[in-house]
Amino acid sequence: MNLPSLMEFFASRWRGEVPLPVLFWRDMLVVGSLINLTASFATLMLIAQGASPSAALLVHFAPLPYNLFLYAAVWRLPQHTSRVKWIGTIWFLAVVFF
Repeated sequence: MNLPSLMEFFASRWRGEVPLPVLFWRDMLVVGSLINLTASFATLMLIAQGASPSAALLVHFAPLPYNLFLYAAVWRLPQHTSRVKWIGTIWFLAVVFF
Protein backbone atom coordinates (compact mmCIF):
# COMPACT_ATOMS: atom_id res chain seq x y z
CA MET A 1 0.00 0.00 0.00
CA ASN A 2 1.55 3.29 -1.04
CA LEU A 3 1.40 6.47 1.02
CA PRO A 4 -1.43 8.23 -0.89
CA SER A 5 -3.71 5.19 -0.62
CA LEU A 6 -2.84 4.83 3.07
CA MET A 7 -3.68 8.48 3.64
CA GLU A 8 -6.96 8.02 1.75
CA PHE A 9 -7.73 4.97 3.91
CA PHE A 10 -7.54 7.08 7.06
CA ALA A 11 -9.13 10.19 5.53
CA SER A 12 -12.16 8.32 4.19
CA ARG A 13 -12.83 6.80 7.60
CA TRP A 14 -12.36 10.10 9.39
CA ARG A 15 -14.70 11.92 6.99
CA GLY A 16 -17.39 9.25 7.47
CA GLU A 17 -17.31 8.07 3.86
CA VAL A 18 -17.03 4.40 4.81
CA PRO A 19 -20.27 2.55 5.61
CA LEU A 20 -20.86 1.67 9.25
CA PRO A 21 -20.70 -2.13 8.71
CA VAL A 22 -17.29 -1.84 7.04
CA LEU A 23 -15.80 0.52 9.61
CA PHE A 24 -17.32 -1.12 12.66
CA TRP A 25 -17.35 -4.84 11.87
CA ARG A 26 -14.41 -5.22 9.50
CA ASP A 27 -12.01 -2.45 10.42
CA MET A 28 -12.61 -2.23 14.16
CA LEU A 29 -13.82 -5.59 15.40
CA VAL A 30 -12.03 -7.94 12.99
CA VAL A 31 -8.87 -6.20 11.76
CA GLY A 32 -8.34 -4.12 14.88
CA SER A 33 -8.78 -7.16 17.12
CA LEU A 34 -6.36 -9.21 15.01
CA ILE A 35 -3.75 -6.44 15.23
CA ASN A 36 -4.17 -6.33 19.00
CA LEU A 37 -3.97 -10.10 19.35
CA THR A 38 -0.77 -10.08 17.32
CA ALA A 39 0.71 -7.35 19.51
CA SER A 40 -0.30 -9.24 22.65
CA PHE A 41 1.28 -12.43 21.34
CA ALA A 42 4.48 -10.55 20.47
CA THR A 43 4.47 -9.04 23.97
CA LEU A 44 4.21 -12.47 25.54
CA MET A 45 7.05 -13.71 23.34
CA LEU A 46 9.21 -10.78 24.42
CA ILE A 47 8.50 -11.47 28.08
CA ALA A 48 9.27 -15.16 27.62
CA GLN A 49 12.58 -14.25 25.95
CA GLY A 50 13.53 -12.03 28.89
CA ALA A 51 13.13 -8.66 27.17
CA SER A 52 12.86 -5.56 29.28
CA PRO A 53 9.42 -4.66 30.62
CA SER A 54 9.57 -1.31 28.81
CA ALA A 55 10.04 -3.08 25.45
CA ALA A 56 7.12 -5.38 26.21
CA LEU A 57 4.90 -2.44 27.14
CA LEU A 58 5.93 -0.57 24.01
CA VAL A 59 4.90 -3.51 21.81
CA HIS A 60 1.68 -4.06 23.76
CA PHE A 61 0.59 -0.43 23.40
CA ALA A 62 1.85 0.07 19.83
CA PRO A 63 -1.65 -0.40 18.31
CA LEU A 64 -3.17 2.20 20.66
CA PRO A 65 -3.12 5.12 18.17
CA TYR A 66 -4.86 2.97 15.54
CA ASN A 67 -7.40 1.76 18.11
CA LEU A 68 -8.12 5.31 19.19
CA PHE A 69 -8.50 6.39 15.58
CA LEU A 70 -11.01 3.60 14.84
CA TYR A 71 -12.94 4.32 18.00
CA ALA A 72 -13.18 8.03 17.19
CA ALA A 73 -14.07 7.33 13.54
CA VAL A 74 -16.97 5.10 14.59
CA TRP A 75 -18.27 7.79 16.95
CA ARG A 76 -18.03 10.40 14.19
CA LEU A 77 -20.22 8.43 11.79
CA PRO A 78 -23.62 10.05 11.45
CA GLN A 79 -25.39 6.67 11.22
CA HIS A 80 -23.94 5.19 14.42
CA THR A 81 -26.35 3.94 17.06
CA SER A 82 -26.06 3.83 20.82
CA ARG A 83 -25.56 0.05 20.55
CA VAL A 84 -22.58 0.57 18.24
CA LYS A 85 -21.18 3.21 20.61
CA TRP A 86 -21.42 0.84 23.58
CA ILE A 87 -19.89 -2.10 21.75
CA GLY A 88 -17.14 0.15 20.42
CA THR A 89 -16.44 1.47 23.91
CA ILE A 90 -16.28 -2.03 25.39
CA TRP A 91 -14.00 -3.13 22.53
CA PHE A 92 -11.69 -0.16 23.04
CA LEU A 93 -11.42 -0.73 26.79
CA ALA A 94 -10.83 -4.44 26.25
CA VAL A 95 -7.99 -3.97 23.75
CA VAL A 96 -6.32 -1.33 25.90
CA PHE A 97 -6.45 -3.18 29.21
CA PHE A 98 -6.20 -6.86 28.18
